[in-house]
Amino acid sequence: MEMSASPLGRIVEIVENGRHLAKDRGFLTVAADGAEIGRVPLDDVAAVIATAPGTTVSCALLAELAARGTIFAPCAKNYMPAAVLWPVEGHHSQQRRMEAQVAAPRPLQKRLWALLVEAKIRRQGWALARAGQPAGAFGKLARDVRAGDPDNIEAQAARRYWPMMLGKEFRRDPDGGGPNALLNYGYAVLRAATARSVVAAGLHPGIGIFHRHPHNAMPLVDDLMEPFRPVVDFLVRELVDRDVREVTTEAKRELAAILLREEKTVAGTSPVSTCLNRLAHSVAESYLSGSPFLDLPLLRSLVSESEEGNESDQG
Repeated sequence: MEMSASPLGRIVEIVENGRHLAKDRGFLTVAADGAEIGRVPLDDVAAVIATAPGTTVSCALLAELAARGTIFAPCAKNYMPAAVLWPVEGHHSQQRRMEAQVAAPRPLQKRLWALLVEAKIRRQGWALARAGQPAGAFGKLARDVRAGDPDNIEAQAARRYWPMMLGKEFRRDPDGGGPNALLNYGYAVLRAATARSVVAAGLHPGIGIFHRHPHNAMPLVDDLMEPFRPVVDFLVRELVDRDVREVTTEAKRELAAILLREEKTVAGTSPVSTCLNRLAHSVAESYLSGSPFLDLPLLRSLVSESEEGNESDQG
């Protein structure tokens, strides 16, 4: 069992086979060979990520986690979440917000998606600049995004981005090893935290803004995590630069700490976990009001000298 702290609680990861998770009064307990080897107060737990395929879990614990809105995510061999536990009883305004989410007009959805793509591309430019790479083109690409991204600027940016971020030979492969496995693990942590934020905001994770796939139960989660993916990418770049190319214990610890990363926001400095909450709530308010607005971190632009003084770029 490994744990990393978050302002919203601990992330508990089960990495070794033969572990059994259960509930004992107000605690999550971990046992091996019938003997307890650890326990964590349930009040402190934000998410449980099971990467060991031999993990077993009691129904009582799953019910308690769901009642608390605590994410439980079992992962596949590639470290990507195979599922996320989602509570039946949700936010007190859940019905009203979900009705607005379902009824959202297509133009609103297209504008929200454009804001997410623009933010993601600006963040990619930020990550490349932090990595010492030329990033001037990304500011222009972000400005060129139109409602619904009909020109597929997101893909154009990706084609430029990955060779500069992780090398000309790198190809993004969710089933690959090395840097791809590190990315998968970081995205799994980010996805679990985003799922919790979506549910906490009274939204349905299965009704996406852009992502739609018959085998994806959480398209809205995948939509909202897009602007934060480059934060994971940059951390993986740093790990690779240190010759860390496998999902080691230390790599997991560093990747899980992404939720602690401090971001500048209109409300002051906040960790990524809190930024995800604000983003999800802003999407809910957009559905209710009919006006697109996303509460995203503020980035100091690093893509060109002419933008150097602008600290209000979203991304």
